[in-house]
Amino acid sequence: MFTILNRKIGMSLAVAAMSLASFSVSAVPIQWTDWTSSSSVNGFTGVGTITTPTSTVDVTYNNPQGVAFFQSSGGIDYWQNSRSGRNPATSPYTSSAVDNIPTGTDIVGLRFAGNQTLTFSETIANPVFSYVSLNGNGYSFDQDFEILSFGNPVDGNDCGYWGCGTSFKQVVDLGGGLFEYQLLGTGEPHGTLRFTGAFDTVSWRSLSSENWNGFTVGVQGTAEEVFNNQVPEPAVLVLMGLGLAGMAATRKRK
Repeated sequence: MFTILNRKIGMSLAVAAMSLASFSVSAVPIQWTDWTSSSSVNGFTGVGTITTPTSTVDVTYNNPQGVAFFQSSGGIDYWQNSRSGRNPATSPYTSSAVDNIPTGTDIVGLRFAGNQTLTFSETIANPVFSYVSLNGNGYSFDQDFEILSFGNPVDGNDCGYWGCGTSFKQVVDLGGGLFEYQLLGTGEPHGTLRFTGAFDTVSWRSLSSENWNGFTVGVQGTAEEVFNNQVPEPAVLVLMGLGLAGMAATRKRK
């Protein structure tokens, strides 16, 4: 009887664990950068802010090579779908992990090969990076990432502003325990990737001089909001309750 009881408890815990897994992958709202101004400091420097529930995070983007253009207000909305405008259900930029399309028309347009860096005034959590028209170019990041979505009708997403394409990751071993993580593609890729964890900076290298390809960045929240102030989710409470019930039943049987 003791073994059977434990098996029943184990099965219940497994079911609850599956519920927890399904709950955790739900899409979350992203706070996108509001790009505000730029200067010619160190080539090109663009600044903006990300407003989270408890903080305002300053974002600084530096590219010593310069950029194609910097759009901080107005202009063309390059984040819209090619067929259905701003439809989150079919956007190349939304997914099971990202709930909302980049805000407004803000975008940084790139054209030169070389290194560039995003710096955040406060440690942020799980930043997402959306890109437009990555044809004829690629990005090589200093951090691992996962591709969340891209515009390809085969996957149920609309094409991006300039068309359709696929995206994939390639990991390059530089030796000495160092790696770079390349975002590459075919056709006309538009999509979103995510870095998992806490970050103060994100750096990458444009692999070629192609005019133009663009990006913006958003976050799930600050590291303190996401990682330090988590409240137990319903599925976690179910697991805890089942565990306590199992311990009580075992004690009673003994």
